[in-house]
Amino acid sequence: MFKIAVVDDDIIFLKSIKNNIDRFSDETKEEFSVICFSDGDEIASDYKPIYDIIFLDIDMKRLNGMSTAEHIRKYDKSVIIIFITNLAQYAIKGYSVDALDFLLKPVPYFAFSELLKRLLERLKLKEKNYLLIPIENGMVKIDVKNILFIESMKHKMIIHTQEKSYELSTSMKEIEDRLKKWNFFRCNNCYLINLACISGIKDNFVIVERYTLQISRPRKKNFLEALTSYVGKAR
Repeated sequence: MFKIAVVDDDIIFLKSIKNNIDRFSDETKEEFSVICFSDGDEIASDYKPIYDIIFLDIDMKRLNGMSTAEHIRKYDKSVIIIFITNLAQYAIKGYSVDALDFLLKPVPYFAFSELLKRLLERLKLKEKNYLLIPIENGMVKIDVKNILFIESMKHKMIIHTQEKSYELSTSMKEIEDRLKKWNFFRCNNCYLINLACISGIKDNFVIVERYTLQISRPRKKNFLEALTSYVGKAR
């Protein structure tokens, strides 16, 4: 089931988009969970990264679509954002928040259904490789490929990504189990490394972008074997 949010302060248009989704579901037998919001502040105030697609009006009274999208992108880099607007020139600004496309009002069903078909194809091709991480103000969705390594420090796990770091209350074993299928491997008791992000090995150290991490003597053989196997499969 795909989760869709529709955000528009025009109640008539909001119902129209919802009806289009229901019609598409009846025709294709695809299942959707649709949540409607009547203004940008409603989805932004307690945003949770649970959606696959967000249809987002640009011109709203309390919080416009651009500001709403900027807030959403702080917590969710992967959700597909489609802007809805009366004026095409506003949609160009959508590139700054990585909006995938835009719809011009009024939206005929055929154009909507063709776009939704393309979006579902995109979602089905892209396996959902992400972790939901609890943070102080809610949840953040992290794409696994952007995780460099996990560091264990004083009963906390620090998830180091390409952009920033997140602190998580869990055990190394639990997060290792969650990431096992994505080619993460421990180089010592404190570091669980994304093998895809390794740029080099020097003596007893592994280089992961800007970090140099020590490989423990007991784990070195298995770690190098895992890395060699991964590199061989990646070719």
